[in-house]
Amino acid sequence: MGRLSLGQREELEGYLWISPWILGFIAFVAGPFLASIYLSLTSYDILSSPRFVGLDNYRNLFLHDELFWHSLRVTFLYTFAAVPLQVITGYLLAVLLNQNVRGLSTFRTVFYMPAVLSGVAVGVLFMWLFNPELGLVNLVLRKIGLPGPGWFMHPKWALPAFILTSMWGVGGGMVIYLAGLQNVPTQLYEAAAIDGAGTLRRFWSVTVPMTTQVIFFNLVMGLIGSLQVFSSAYVITRGGPGNATLFYVLYLYNNGWRYFKMGYASALAWVLCIVILTATLVTFRTSSGWVYYEGLR
Repeated sequence: MGRLSLGQREELEGYLWISPWILGFIAFVAGPFLASIYLSLTSYDILSSPRFVGLDNYRNLFLHDELFWHSLRVTFLYTFAAVPLQVITGYLLAVLLNQNVRGLSTFRTVFYMPAVLSGVAVGVLFMWLFNPELGLVNLVLRKIGLPGPGWFMHPKWALPAFILTSMWGVGGGMVIYLAGLQNVPTQLYEAAAIDGAGTLRRFWSVTVPMTTQVIFFNLVMGLIGSLQVFSSAYVITRGGPGNATLFYVLYLYNNGWRYFKMGYASALAWVLCIVILTATLVTFRTSSGWVYYEGLR
C-alpha cells in the first residue's frame, strides 16, 4: 500500500475525529430508529421475542382503539390553546423587556429563570398551586369572592389547568424574541416616525414584520413540543381524572412500559412522528404568506 497523499491523510484524520459522533449516531439514533420500524410491525412484550404481525398494530389503532383517538383529541386541544398563548405572551414580554428601563437585566433574568426548571419540578409546583383546598390559586380566588374550581381533580378543569401550566416556560421563547427585536434596524422606526406613524402603527408595520422569522421559529418549536407533552401529565394526573388529560405520549408510555405492549407503542410512536411531520410541513408551507425574509421581497 503506497503512502497517502496530504489530502488523503487530512480526509482520514477528519473521519477519525468525527468517528465518535458517527458511532454514537448509529448506536443511539439510527439503530433505535430502524428497530422501532420493525417493532411497530410485531407483537412484542419485552420479555419474549417479537412476533411479526404485519400492519395489525396500525389496523387496531385506527379501527378499534378509542383511547388512541381520545388521546389525539386531548393533545390537539392542548396544542391549539397552549401554543398561541405561549407565542403571544412570550412576544409581548419580549417587547416589554426591550424597553430602556431601570433594572432591565434583573427583569429579564426573573422572567427567564422558570424556563430552566425541569418538567417534574414544575409539575410538583403546580400540583400545590392548583390544589382545590390548599392551593394558592384558589386561596386568592376565594379572597376576591370567586369559587375556585377543582383544577387537576376535575375532568372539565384539568386540561385548562395544564394549558395555564404551560405558560410557566414562556421565558425561553422570550429570549429568542428579544434577540430578534434587538436586530430590527432603527432606521426603519425613524423612517416610520417621519411618515407620521404612531407607536401602534410602528409596532404593526415595522416590529412585527421584521420579527416574523423568530415568531415562525418559536411557533414550530412550540408546536412540536406541545404534541409531545409527557412529564407534567405523568407527574400530576397520570392521564386522569377520567382520561381528561390522557395526552398522546402518556398513552404511548402506558402501552410500552405499563402494559408491556412495546410493538403497539412503537406503532403509536410512528403515528406521532407522521402527525408532527405533517404539522411542521403545513406550517412551513403556509409561512411564505406571512414570514418576511429581507432581500427576498
